[in-house]
Amino acid sequence: MFQNIVPITLDAHRNKKIKPITSFDFAKNFNLASIMVHEFSRASSTYPIVFLEDKERDEFRPVVLLGLETGTNLFVKEGKWDASYIPAIIRRYPFALARVDEKGERYTVCLDNDSDLISDSEGLALFNDKGEPEEMMERVKQYLSELQQMERFTQEFCHFLGEQNLFTPLNMKVRQGNEIKDITGCYVINEERLNGFSNEKFLTIREKNFLPPIYAHLVSLAQIERLLKLDEEHKGISSNADFDQFADIETMNKKLH
Repeated sequence: MFQNIVPITLDAHRNKKIKPITSFDFAKNFNLASIMVHEFSRASSTYPIVFLEDKERDEFRPVVLLGLETGTNLFVKEGKWDASYIPAIIRRYPFALARVDEKGERYTVCLDNDSDLISDSEGLALFNDKGEPEEMMERVKQYLSELQQMERFTQEFCHFLGEQNLFTPLNMKVRQGNEIKDITGCYVINEERLNGFSNEKFLTIREKNFLPPIYAHLVSLAQIERLLKLDEEHKGISSNADFDQFADIETMNKKLH
């Protein structure tokens, strides 16, 4: 999705503007998207939520499955996103945060310099005539800052689950027409192990506010059937409803804090 991430600077982007997202074609080739714990509740009604292992960092991260095959996003058709909830990582495009120190304590706002949303004439300006950040920039900074806080909570969540040995590989065979497909390469929470926890450990999970996202994840796995149906029958029925690509952050944050 991101092709050329660069820091936003006055010298390079003084006269640049950002157009609103009117087409999701930039995400049409991605069959998964990273999400945060705060999104589980809403995402679970549409997408299967699974976990990928990052062996280099020795950690897991949650993603939603958008398709069953690499390069296919079943929820993008003719530029429209055909679902009621759009993951935050999609809505924040073309913006991102990048670390500026090794400890990861300082970040700078970046954007995809190759994005079609960047314009010299259309959209909202990043800087005013005095070279000061416009309201657009301030809003993006706030949005990304809150996303970063949610990301830390998500990392804590995944780290805890890993420590408790709750992840198990997803090995599922599904029939599609006359073909059998294997869904592998990702992990899910082992519900049997979870139910075997002591009352004390279960109370710890509740106190950490991890129970809602755990059960949202487990419920979301039923959406794999939805993906199968879309893969076979999806005809691109799209919604023309407007949406705010920087909305819902405060609502998501309140659910877990």
